[in-house]
Amino acid sequence: MSERGERPTLEAVARLAGVSRATVSRVVNGSPKVAEPIRAAVRRAVEELGYIPNAAARSLVTQRTDSIALVLPESASRVFSDDPFFPSIIHGVSQELDAANKQLVLMMTNTVGGYERVERYTTARHVDGVLFASTHGVDPLPGQLHRLGVPVVVSGRPLGRSPVPYVDVDHIGGVRQAVRHLLDSGRSRIATIAGPQDMVAGIDRLAGYRAELQGSDRRSIVAVGDFTRESGATAMRQLLEDDPLLDAVFVASDLMAHGAITTLRELGRRIPDDVAVVGFDDFDISRFTDPPLTTVRQPILELGRELARQLLRVVAGEDVPSSVVLPTELVVRASA
Repeated sequence: MSERGERPTLEAVARLAGVSRATVSRVVNGSPKVAEPIRAAVRRAVEELGYIPNAAARSLVTQRTDSIALVLPESASRVFSDDPFFPSIIHGVSQELDAANKQLVLMMTNTVGGYERVERYTTARHVDGVLFASTHGVDPLPGQLHRLGVPVVVSGRPLGRSPVPYVDVDHIGGVRQAVRHLLDSGRSRIATIAGPQDMVAGIDRLAGYRAELQGSDRRSIVAVGDFTRESGATAMRQLLEDDPLLDAVFVASDLMAHGAITTLRELGRRIPDDVAVVGFDDFDISRFTDPPLTTVRQPILELGRELARQLLRVVAGEDVPSSVVLPTELVVRASA
């Protein structure tokens, strides 16, 4: 700070560093076109004077806000439920953005009006890029923002044709491991509780189940839930009504698997003696179910981090792959 208590200016930093005002501006705004000795001199002058860049002016120069929007096309009751998926995605994204000194802006919407607000906000350049934590059906918004020049990356393979890059996990490969485990253990009537069929996770996990059963003498036995505990309980009751002799069930999420276990217990079925149960997620709570849940582990925290990494590369003008698919693995515990 100057002796008179005035806020240090760009010109004062330039004089102390022995460079031009334009050079100081380039260093402050992160330009790589300045030699390191000069950059070091400017940084020393900034520190000595206590110079604080004007954020608004910097934004005008760089056309950057240093903010990233994370859109959750879900209801608040879903995001703030006992499902750890979305909090884990937010955590992973936040970790990566914090490391890059970027601000996270959360936007929840599951209505037409909400989508319009997201479009207005993001196309007005209040943020440098947009992440989608999930999509339902053939969601037009990510592609629309992409066509308008807004950097976008989505979680989950978009349904339909889309130019938007995405990060996903190997749903089909993970489910095939799970069903193969049940087949190898001698289970003969293997059902599934699938996820919602307007989401790629629900679609691909059902496809993996059916693909692994092909070529065996087992028939598909399918009920559909919505990734909630309650829907898992209801779907399990429906499956047992359809086939009272089923002896295994692959469930497309851990929460639905917990609901299925509740129903099996209420109906006097022993796990895994009568019915083996396998989930998908490997949430922490699944280690403490009774019995501990065999499940397919997906790296949710890393999914959030990779989403943020890919978007930051797009914002920086770098080329990114059209898709990044993270591996899944079967974790065998006592339920199957």
